[in-house]
Amino acid sequence: MVVLDVTIVNIALPSAQGALGISDTDRHWAVTAYALAFGGLLLVGGRVSSALGHRRAFAVGLVGFALASVLGGAADDAAVLFAARAAQGVCAALLAPAALSLLVLTFPDGAERARAFGVFAGVGAGGAALGLVAGGLLTEYADWRWCLYINVPMAALALLGVPLVRRDRPSGDLRRLDVPGALLSTAGLVALVYGFTEAEPRGWDDPRVLALLGGGALLLGLFVRVEAVSRQPLLPLRIPAHRARGTAFVSVFVMYVSMFGFYLFLSYYTQTVLGYSPVKAGLTLLVNAVSTTVGAMVVAQRLHGRLAPGRLIGGSLLSAALGMLVLTQLEVDSAQVFLVFLTPSMVLTGLGLGCLLAVATNRATVELAPAEAGVASAAYNTVQQMGAAFGTALLNSIATGATATYLAEHGPGALKAGTVHGYATALWVAFGILAGGSLLVTLLSRDRARS
Repeated sequence: MVVLDVTIVNIALPSAQGALGISDTDRHWAVTAYALAFGGLLLVGGRVSSALGHRRAFAVGLVGFALASVLGGAADDAAVLFAARAAQGVCAALLAPAALSLLVLTFPDGAERARAFGVFAGVGAGGAALGLVAGGLLTEYADWRWCLYINVPMAALALLGVPLVRRDRPSGDLRRLDVPGALLSTAGLVALVYGFTEAEPRGWDDPRVLALLGGGALLLGLFVRVEAVSRQPLLPLRIPAHRARGTAFVSVFVMYVSMFGFYLFLSYYTQTVLGYSPVKAGLTLLVNAVSTTVGAMVVAQRLHGRLAPGRLIGGSLLSAALGMLVLTQLEVDSAQVFLVFLTPSMVLTGLGLGCLLAVATNRATVELAPAEAGVASAAYNTVQQMGAAFGTALLNSIATGATATYLAEHGPGALKAGTVHGYATALWVAFGILAGGSLLVTLLSRDRARS
């Protein structure tokens, strides 16, 4: 539900814009408000989850998310919709670390833990692609408002399972909350996410973008310094400094940088170049969603214990890189696009994403004290959100620039060819990022094995 809501509104946005009279300059806030609140408050949400008890925080987050979804679905103007999306983000920042923490505490070790994380990763990783599918179906056959209302039955179903979850003890005290760390981390993360959001329409050299990105980096630098000397830090630095966890964080960041741009390109390419309807475009991505689930729940489980985690992560990144490479060969007049290009690409990227997340989620939460589960889970989710925001902005900017250059050379009549050229250029960059990440993770794992 949390991951699905990152993408489901993208498909419904044109319909919502027309119904509520949202201007072109303001429509992005339906997406940005959620991303800012979710990404900016995750570390605080992890600490609050620990203080309340993860099961209680999970239930509170579910109820809040459902209520915010009802408010957004019933919105009669833009301000209410944007406020509801921000409220969803706040609840997601509590819900996501609570859910992962409960998994960590329920399955402390062994093969059962690996299997549980595979299921968790399969559901979560498929959520982004399924959001596009569900958004297309609901918008075309029901109403755009159901892209928000759909969260109510999902939250209710999850709430029915809460009594079956093992009760955990609260750890930590909000009266001793690291307030400077909370303020610095929230402000820094919000500035970075907003800077990434503004970079694509404004350009990376825009003064506002530079101020946001520079300010965000400075605030996070100050956050690290404060955490290093704080007696009760919001994020103990030993958590990201742990080698296995740090490697997992890096690999997930690299994967999300590439995959969220990939989803956006596929959605645009199938609709603007191939002429697919939103529903058909969404259903096309089911290939990726199914492959992701198979990668997480089947491939990762079969290889668990047979391959070292570092090699499995490196191989997963390489699989996704090969999927990107397939799409770089696309041309406007390519024959059998779905079978020859789209299907192999979606299978390779899906298997890589699912397999990586099953392993990386497990590695990101190893060797933790129970009191550290919330903040470690929040840090892991923060890495995902930063990667998604940065990757979407970076790859969109590259694609837009390459298309503009192509049209300047070939004229406006080559719009489709220029669009495909822009996508291919950005996907070459995504391929390089994934291949470089695979090499880095493999080398780090080899060094660790030797030591």
